[in-house]
Amino acid sequence: MKIKTLLIANRGEIACRIARTARASGITPVGVHSQADTNALHVREIGKSVCIGAGPASESYLKIDAVIAAAQSVGADAIHPGYGFLAENPDFARAVEAAGMIFMGPTPATLERFGDKASAKEAAVAASVPVISGAEGARSDPQQIADEVRQMGLPVLLKAVGGGGGRGQRLVTDENTLVEDIEGALREAKSTFGSEGLLLERFLPEARHVEVQIAGDGKGHVVHLFERDCTLQRRHQKVIEEAPAWGLPRTLLDDIARDAVRLGETLDYRGLGTVEFLVAGDEYFFLEVNPRIQVEHPVTEAITGLDLVALHLRIAEGAGLGLVQDDLKINGHAVEARLYAEDPGMQFAPSTGTLSTLSLPSGTRIDSGVEEGDAVTPYYDPMIAKLIVHAPDRETALARLATALDHVAVEGVETNRAFLTALARNHEFERMQVHTRWIDGRLDELTRAPGLTRTDLWKATAAILFVTQSRGDTNANPWTNRDAFTGWRLGLGGDAMEAGQSVTLTDSDEVSEELRIGPVKPGTKYTVHSEKGEALTLSARELTPGRWRVGEGDTVHLIDARLHAGVIELDTPEGRLVFRPAAPLAFAGGDAAEDRAVTSPLTGMIVEIKVSEGQTVAEGDVVAVMESMKLEISIRAAAAGIASNISVSNGDMVDRGQVIAEILPSEE
Repeated sequence: MKIKTLLIANRGEIACRIARTARASGITPVGVHSQADTNALHVREIGKSVCIGAGPASESYLKIDAVIAAAQSVGADAIHPGYGFLAENPDFARAVEAAGMIFMGPTPATLERFGDKASAKEAAVAASVPVISGAEGARSDPQQIADEVRQMGLPVLLKAVGGGGGRGQRLVTDENTLVEDIEGALREAKSTFGSEGLLLERFLPEARHVEVQIAGDGKGHVVHLFERDCTLQRRHQKVIEEAPAWGLPRTLLDDIARDAVRLGETLDYRGLGTVEFLVAGDEYFFLEVNPRIQVEHPVTEAITGLDLVALHLRIAEGAGLGLVQDDLKINGHAVEARLYAEDPGMQFAPSTGTLSTLSLPSGTRIDSGVEEGDAVTPYYDPMIAKLIVHAPDRETALARLATALDHVAVEGVETNRAFLTALARNHEFERMQVHTRWIDGRLDELTRAPGLTRTDLWKATAAILFVTQSRGDTNANPWTNRDAFTGWRLGLGGDAMEAGQSVTLTDSDEVSEELRIGPVKPGTKYTVHSEKGEALTLSARELTPGRWRVGEGDTVHLIDARLHAGVIELDTPEGRLVFRPAAPLAFAGGDAAEDRAVTSPLTGMIVEIKVSEGQTVAEGDVVAVMESMKLEISIRAAAAGIASNISVSNGDMVDRGQVIAEILPSEE
């Protein structure tokens, strides 16, 4: 059946990605959106979209009836679920087929098989695929789980049977926190996946994560599109992915791929899927199957030359794979980094706000679901973009990724850009001397490492542009215009041309410095004095709008610059830099008194209030647990005292900075 109209039951970058291929294939894409996403990029890019509910995913993107009704209203022949939301929901797949439309994914029976980790493990055993040892079947009784964990011996991994994509996993390493870990895992399993069932597995401390991309026609013909390495993870969440898996014997990887294909063949697998494994030494073990398109599918596209969405459409239309295993070859090496709106300084808590600046590098594949001016809300995954590079070899690919990350500039939210850059340039990662928990053991080091050196040269250039270009009058020389600020202090005498303009620049690492700018030759040359006592003499001349020639002695630099939304953005040979200018007095202030207010670190929903009015708390005690962008975050007391003025309840939505309680001093 030829698909004419395709409803994309998703949002963000994957909705945009699917729409582009659908349109190129002669298919009309139609989107869906929540009220919070009315002006989202995927709505603008797809061109036609149906509102299906309120902002929270449970009231929109997860509403099966609303999605089906939207598809019927536009006469869709098929529905593509993307990843996340309803992509792995067998009830949704049944509803799509019952409505006479094509579900772009595996059969409902296959989704049920792989949607439950216990039954997925049974399927792997039946197909003679190696699995990790542990307790058989799922458990939901806390006491039974605790008893079996003690029998197995620590460390043990608790995995929600309905989990996926790295979510729903907790590592138990300490007997003292065993009960708390079990309760948290059960709560997350129920709230996020709708089931309290947990699997108990032996933990492999230094394993690599290797996954195999498979594609099947639903009639027993299954091929693999080689493997991806997703070892770089933070708390089971993938950070950087690459293909192929570097540094492992090809014979081992071929064995893993054959097992993945055999597992798919036993179930007549239909569509795209990923079979995930842990590799420890020369052994490998089945982990799970993700029966959908993956976030990291672009690296597979890069090394195979295939469009996986186009292949998926072909399978859905009943035209088969159109290829056999021998048709597939590996070409070069590809790496993908996930740029997120999250704050590494706050344990990677999601960061919400409006993207006042969003500059992404040209010449690099960028899959994004937002543009400059868009808002990052607390309702959905905080991904800003995926950066994908392809090169003849891994060394070159990593170098290109690091350079691409250097040329990323984001203002309005915190991001993990510097963290990603530190990873791309890390020597242990370059040698692939890493494992799935390697990042967790080096977070301090990796978050301290600067992604880019902010040189005095570019900071000085930004200061010059600010004092000469950011004013609306026609005379951009502040030293000769009596009607504008000059920095000239009346009554001190001397030549006004010697007076310096002061400006404080704050970079994206929140480092502020006051600089003083004075002209050497009006309109062309300037001296910039820093707080460190250093001075630079530079020339700055605009060649074409936004294109500048900066002279430093005998050296000439050509850069791009723009002043917008209250920031100065420079695209330099070393990377893209953003500075926020302010008058020095804006930073003046006295010492703050100790603040005993417990405030929300971000926008989200209160899951549980852990203290009661009048309760004594110690510094560091958890006052409340909140959920934002699918993360559960503990809000702790910064001081010891008595809990008072608790202003929120379980289930309340709170804004970033909102006071939720106070910790009053105890009366001795």
